[in-house]
Amino acid sequence: MSALRTLLLLLLPLYPGPGPGPGSEAKVTRSCTETRQILGARGYSLSLLPPALISGEHLRICPQEYTCCSSEIEERLTWDTEATFRGLVEESGSFLVHTLAARHRTFDEVFREMLSSAEHSLALLFHRSYGRLYSQHTPLFSGLFSRLRDYYEKSGEGLDDALVDFWMQVLERIFPLLHPQYIFSPEYLFCLTRLASSADDSLKPFGDSPRRLRLQITRAMVAARAFIQGLKTGRDVVTEALKVPMSEGCRRAVMRLTGCPFCRGVPLLPPCRGFCLNVAHGCLSSQGLDPDWGAYLDGLLFLAEKIQGPFSFELAAQAIGVKISEGLMYLQENSVGVSTQVFQECGVPPKAMARARRAPAPIEEMGRLWTSAAGVEEERPTTAAGNSLPRMVWELRERLGRVRGFWAGLPLAVCGDPRMAADITQEAAPCWTGTGRGRYLLPVVVRDSLTEQLDNPEVDMEASYPDLQTRTRRLQLRSATIKMRAAALGRDLELEDWDEDASGSGEGQHYADDWMAGAAAVGPPARPPRPPGRKGGFIIRQNQGRSRTGGTSVGFHTQPILIFFLSALALLGPR
Repeated sequence: MSALRTLLLLLLPLYPGPGPGPGSEAKVTRSCTETRQILGARGYSLSLLPPALISGEHLRICPQEYTCCSSEIEERLTWDTEATFRGLVEESGSFLVHTLAARHRTFDEVFREMLSSAEHSLALLFHRSYGRLYSQHTPLFSGLFSRLRDYYEKSGEGLDDALVDFWMQVLERIFPLLHPQYIFSPEYLFCLTRLASSADDSLKPFGDSPRRLRLQITRAMVAARAFIQGLKTGRDVVTEALKVPMSEGCRRAVMRLTGCPFCRGVPLLPPCRGFCLNVAHGCLSSQGLDPDWGAYLDGLLFLAEKIQGPFSFELAAQAIGVKISEGLMYLQENSVGVSTQVFQECGVPPKAMARARRAPAPIEEMGRLWTSAAGVEEERPTTAAGNSLPRMVWELRERLGRVRGFWAGLPLAVCGDPRMAADITQEAAPCWTGTGRGRYLLPVVVRDSLTEQLDNPEVDMEASYPDLQTRTRRLQLRSATIKMRAAALGRDLELEDWDEDASGSGEGQHYADDWMAGAAAVGPPARPPRPPGRKGGFIIRQNQGRSRTGGTSVGFHTQPILIFFLSALALLGPR
């Protein structure tokens, strides 16, 4: 027996015995030293960090095995990992935000400079050509540019009326100068402007110049304003979209991805790349702006080409002085016919008494008043901003081409950070799978569609639904796209007060030749006459909502309203 006992004692150490329970291997092979060192350097309290592995039954997110995290550490790690994830998203989109913000600022400065340069050049040219007559009526011209700026910068209202009102004021000032022997009462001037603004164009005192200036400046201003607003909307929407409002499901997923390795005692073990992609796709798919993003970029670039081409803002600004001079030339050359028609319709005004008769303008000034438009053409200003506009459009196209697939590639950009996932060249090496060291064997969801995200193994389905804020941002982007597309056709959806001159065949392509080649004149819609004695301000339009044939129409056209309504239903409706 003693010999047998001795033999059993010798063989007992070799008996394998029962296997280790869950986490016992980790308890033997791992410690919390690295976790304490790294988190302590980040400012975590060492008193909350266990010196050795403890039971993880208190954990709410990480595996409830042996752990280096107390409840307080797990909660703080959850907030820190969320902040890291959000910071990476904003950092990845910083180039996009900077591009839109810089382009908005640059184009806005260029358009403002062009308008100011046109006003300055007109003042110099008219002062030299028209002398004292222009100096006496300088507020009339500066008022026109003020209203053009108001349209571009502020409300966007009154552009068409500003041009009509300007020509009527010019007619009120110039017509009496042509007939100093008569007295023109406010009632007579009212009849004059009513006749000049009639729907049948029976009296065209300035020829076709008002219509051509209106077409050119309206198209250019509408396009420039929509372009600037489109850049601003894109900048604001992207800035807000990058501020990811993470759901509870996403917070837990990001914590499992980058925070739980600390709790398991392997803080230097990188998360598996497939694991990161699933988490990033699940959290970001609902925050992206696709598919509206691509349509927005197309609309922006399409309008940019129009601005440097057929809807050139620089040419339109330069044309203001030219078209005004041409209109004055036409009135001078056809003054006999215009006066005869006015006297037939409004009667012959009473003659002024010899002592009360206004003294005619000096002969030399009257001669300069009707300076030929050919001389004006030579004075067209060329600003440095105008010369750089084609280059700016080219740069915009080149920069936006880099970000066309931004939202689809955002998960890849986030997972390209070493804090979020192992390098793509080390996919074969062991990594953090969410439960321990190994290889990530779950399928990777590479598409951001809702149906694809339903199969995401890492993020709850609710986290992949777009929230109300995301739907609102997409609707804003879609609205800006619709406005830019309309502006590229010469339409301002905010006013929707365009007529046959502005719409043409509906394609807007004939505009390039319309003001340059002198297409057949199309009469503007009927305008109300200016009230008696009025010298400035806005004309209250009486023909809102009426077509040129006299029929009534809806003030704000049905088609844009229907588009916005359907877009709102698609984005804000129940899912």
